[in-house]
Amino acid sequence: MNVAIVKYNAGNIYSVVNALKRLGVEPLLTDDAEQLQHADRVVFPGQGEASGAMEYLRSRKLDDVIRNLKQPVLGICIGQQLMCRHSEEGNTDCIGIFDADVRLFQPEHHEDKVPCMGWNRLYDTQSPLMQGIEGEYVYFVHSYYVPICPETIAKADYIQPYSAAMHKDNFYACQFHPEKSGRVGERIIKNFLEL
Repeated sequence: MNVAIVKYNAGNIYSVVNALKRLGVEPLLTDDAEQLQHADRVVFPGQGEASGAMEYLRSRKLDDVIRNLKQPVLGICIGQQLMCRHSEEGNTDCIGIFDADVRLFQPEHHEDKVPCMGWNRLYDTQSPLMQGIEGEYVYFVHSYYVPICPETIAKADYIQPYSAAMHKDNFYACQFHPEKSGRVGERIIKNFLEL
């Protein structure tokens, strides 16, 4: 299977490369439009800052490329956020696949720390991406979140319920890091490859 990973100025890409290699897939790390368009699967991962990431994507017209992909696409962490309409981080217009806005967590109590960091439980899971995943714990690191919306396919709670995973058409996304979530994350990546 030909799996391409979108190469852009966001961190954490190599942990995704290694997670795919553990599943027997040798991914291609690329920012070439043609290679992304011809891949069987595309992974759009990353940790970073929304405005800088979008600036880089727009400068190479990768925002249009990603928006128009027809094969299964998986956004991870900031990948999920950039697939939304707008982010409060840097007041940034994003790719606009999901009709949702990304918001900054607002602590309500002293113990509410931002960023949200660590293991959290998924619930209300649906869609083939989440097959066999209900009540499982996965690893999160984020200060911004997507509210619950029609595209939500898994929820998590931190300060309030939010979209832990999303799905629309051929686009899937996780706010958490499946590549850092042990056997549960491996199952989710495998589900994606088998879509």
